Amino acid sequence: MRPKSVNERKIEAVNNKTIIGVKDTKITVLAHNQDDYISLTDMAKGFDGSLALIEQWLRNKDTIEFLGIWERINNSPAFNSIEFEGIKNEAETNRFYLSAKKWIEATNKIRI
Repeated sequence: MRPKSVNERKIEAVNNKTIIGVKDTKITVLAHNQDDYISLTDMAKGFDGSLALIEQWLRNKDTIEFLGIWERINNSPAFNSIEFEGIKNEAETNRFYLSAKKWIEATNKIRI
């Protein structure tokens, strides 16, 4: 029996954090309250320009709306919906820029 490649196997598991291998890229999966959260940053590392890829994703109005819905479901009552509405409205402009840090601070979010 041949050993599994990094593309097919779990590499490491510690407490609530698991590292899996996908196409030679290590991706973190966090377990929290019986839910799994996959690191988008780790996934993007498999592509050239990974930072720009995430920045462009965060500029997308559909992404902003998705994050707002997710936060309302999972982070209500701490979610700052007034700040969220301002961010969502600004997302329609060409000058709009959103970083993970700005999102966290403005909306009292759990995590991206």
